[in-house]
Amino acid sequence: MELQYQLKGGSYYLYDMDTPPSAVTGERRFRLKTDIVAIAFDVSTGELHQHGNPVRIQSWAMGARRRLRAAGAQDYANDIVVVSGPLPVDELNKCLGIEGYCCRMFKRLASLPHGKFNTKPYTYKPTGRPQAA
Repeated sequence: MELQYQLKGGSYYLYDMDTPPSAVTGERRFRLKTDIVAIAFDVSTGELHQHGNPVRIQSWAMGARRRLRAAGAQDYANDIVVVSGPLPVDELNKCLGIEGYCCRMFKRLASLPHGKFNTKPYTYKPTGRPQAA
């Protein structure tokens, strides 16, 4: 399963790129739609554990930490980190596709651009149509 996030209309859509597009619409069915995305990973290894809706990911991380602490694995519980917000789509997709990339992204988190802002400057192009009075 090759998962990939795309940003459309200000929302993050998660697609399985292994599924073929619809014969009718030419679009793939999305697996998730969310306005803000979250990822949970191990800060020492960079291993991605979960990704998706921030509420679900925070809930998963709290439960995982609780179970690890109950089993006496305090260090492993403390290594679980959740990052959420408008993250750049290319960084999210690298976290999904490259093992250990989450740790590298986490170190650069403060310098990453806002995920929903257009990085290309807007240039006005006149259409040549007469203006209505």
